Amino acid sequence: MVAPKKPIAKKKDPVKKAEEGGQYFSRAVSKALETLELLQLRQESMTLDEIARHVQLSKTSVFRLLRTLEAAGYVTTSGWGKYGLAPGVQGTVSTQWLARLLRTAIPRLHDLTRDLHETASLAALFDNRIEVIAVVESPQTVRMSNVVGHILPPNASSMGKAITAFQAEERREKLLRSHGIYRFTDHTMVDRSELHREWERVQLQKFAVDREESVYDGVCFAAPIFGESGEVNAAISVSLPKARLRNGEHEAAIIEALTTTASQIAADLRSAAGR
Repeated sequence: MVAPKKPIAKKKDPVKKAEEGGQYFSRAVSKALETLELLQLRQESMTLDEIARHVQLSKTSVFRLLRTLEAAGYVTTSGWGKYGLAPGVQGTVSTQWLARLLRTAIPRLHDLTRDLHETASLAALFDNRIEVIAVVESPQTVRMSNVVGHILPPNASSMGKAITAFQAEERREKLLRSHGIYRFTDHTMVDRSELHREWERVQLQKFAVDREESVYDGVCFAAPIFGESGEVNAAISVSLPKARLRNGEHEAAIIEALTTTASQIAADLRSAAGR
């Protein structure tokens, strides 16, 4: 058994810290970073109107911002009036967004583990994979553990399903091709029709469940973290031994706590981006 990890201290958001400096905070720089993160998360080119609506600036202001980013080599424009990230910029933007996600989500994961006494995890969507990026282990001796850096199967893991379900069909196929469709237990979904029905259920109920699909005697619940425009690039989960899941009421309480926490993280991210 793995000893519980020490709680991770909550660090102050550097954007908030900069704002407290008053004259030293640049709203233009903040909006430029927000625009780059938006283009990274959408994984597609966007029109000026779409960008202006998401970053909550006038079209004139966004046009100046985009032309500046284009001149600096961070953004490219197509002949159809759409803007996207320039080649080579994606990795830098992903790092910025991940840092913000971790700062926001880790304290919430600690709250979940404290309240439910089970392991809480955070996963994020990358170009061709879904990866665990933070884990707060259960304090109980017998527990379901997780590992930072673990690549999650889109067909079996609760967080894998919670993220994959909200992707466009092309992105789903890319994730499946990259990981493969493997049978981990007798309960794993490997039939594509069944898997598509499962993703539809996840979309409808806004949470996913792994009932011994990735490991025997383990149950895991996951909730997607929705972006401002409804995109899903991250999810959180609560994992526990099957024997400790008492009944339907206990399951409902876990799901409620999980979905509430996911909504709080989404609100925190929007607040941090809008500063």
